[in-house]
Amino acid sequence: MLENIDFALVNWSRAQFALTAMFHWIFVPLTLGLGFMLAFMETIYYKTGDPEWKKLTKFWMKLFGINFAIGVATGIILEFEFGTNWSNYSWFVGDIFGAPLAIEGIMAFFLESTFIAVMFFGWDKVSKRFHLTATWLTAIGANLSALWILVANAWMQNPVGTTFNPDTARNEMTNFWEVLFSETAVNKFIHTTTSGFVLAAIFVLGISSWFLIKKRETLFAKRSIVIASIFGIISSIILIGTGDSSAKEIVKTQPMKFAAMEALYEGQENAGLVAFGILSGKENHKNLTADSKADFIFKIEIPSMLSILAHGDPNQFVAGIKDLIMGNEEQGIMSYREKIERGYHAQQTLIAYKEAQKSNPKGEEYLALRDKFADPVFMSEYFRYFGYGNYYDPDPEILQKNAFKMVPPISMTFYAFHIMVILGFYFLGLFALFLYLIMRNQLHDKKWLLWAAVWTIPLVYIASQAGWIVAEVGRQPWVIQDLMPTMKAVTQIDTTAVMITFWLFAVVFIGLFIAEIKIMTKQIKIGPNKGGTK
Repeated sequence: MLENIDFALVNWSRAQFALTAMFHWIFVPLTLGLGFMLAFMETIYYKTGDPEWKKLTKFWMKLFGINFAIGVATGIILEFEFGTNWSNYSWFVGDIFGAPLAIEGIMAFFLESTFIAVMFFGWDKVSKRFHLTATWLTAIGANLSALWILVANAWMQNPVGTTFNPDTARNEMTNFWEVLFSETAVNKFIHTTTSGFVLAAIFVLGISSWFLIKKRETLFAKRSIVIASIFGIISSIILIGTGDSSAKEIVKTQPMKFAAMEALYEGQENAGLVAFGILSGKENHKNLTADSKADFIFKIEIPSMLSILAHGDPNQFVAGIKDLIMGNEEQGIMSYREKIERGYHAQQTLIAYKEAQKSNPKGEEYLALRDKFADPVFMSEYFRYFGYGNYYDPDPEILQKNAFKMVPPISMTFYAFHIMVILGFYFLGLFALFLYLIMRNQLHDKKWLLWAAVWTIPLVYIASQAGWIVAEVGRQPWVIQDLMPTMKAVTQIDTTAVMITFWLFAVVFIGLFIAEIKIMTKQIKIGPNKGGTK
């Protein structure tokens, strides 16, 4: 029951993990995209022998290295937190979650660490071909590292390819390929990495624009802009396409997240897409009732577009928040209350099984209960809602209130989603405009546009963080969709210890962030030539 949960511990543990993940993701996406851009630039140098392309590659490589070093430090802390703050989660799914993390450490990180030294220090020490190979393998290694982390995260969003072992009370992997190639994992990997490509392209575009504003390194800046614009256009198109695929997949696996993304309370056919809107803020997601509704101060809605986005058909029904909580028999939607009762039944069955296992492991009761966990009907109709059982209460009124508590923060999810989408289309337009103007040699005298590119750098980081807010805040209260709520995943440690480490990490991460900004800014001002005036 909820009254037995120490929500202060849960919230501080969540805050600490969110803090670490947020700072880690500041550094990672630039590495993902800039690595491939370096490889493209060096490939051109290898093919042409033009020293200007070598200068380009070496300059951006320095910024890559600064970012990479700090990103590794935050990533190590993030992985340790699974054991220190989320040990219940690690126990429940360690057999599944541990496999991608182990592969990431053994294969991807090994690939990166082996060849990154050659990439940085191998100029004029190894052949041009070998150095180019090292640069490409470093870029590939960085993205392979992201692959395994994203596969693990995708499984948390859509647990597939596994079975539950009642003897150990743990989930175990049964099909590695199903975990690796699930629709969720494929969409998440491509969408997330291409978002990193877009971020890196904006980063290069903005800094190159600064050089043009200062009338420095004109050839260097123009060539960098061409590479960034082409890379950014291709990445943006893929990003938008996988965003659409992800939305369709979320409708099937996480319908509540989808409803929160659009603040859709009442399900409907021909549902309109809110292209832009401002919520009144009157409704608190923790105090929702059957009478709650989305209250917009202002919105621009595209008729029927949400039904098309969700199902490819304008006449299809899109479930709203209250449909999912209260149920909708006409649309075949089970209520949260029934899911809670079924999940509670599954939990009680497991408790009875463990007791029978202790008292008489050869008795009829034990064997009958064991058979239940091998029964596809029981597993699909009851165990699949295992996590909902944590919200059970014998009082029907409290039970219904608990059902309404299982809604993610609507305003945060809604705004994060729309910020991400709006900025994503803006980035695509910016890349296209820059490429058009640079090819016509009309960019250098448009200072307003060059400054716009410089100030777009912080916007692309905001869009990147917004994407993760949608993914992680939008799926609350689940740490593993339908199987384990966040409140049950935490380690039972002293809340004060978590608070202290939160503030210690905050100070360290802010210090690292400031240090990176200063080092990068200094390196940019120096430019690709020492002194920066040539």
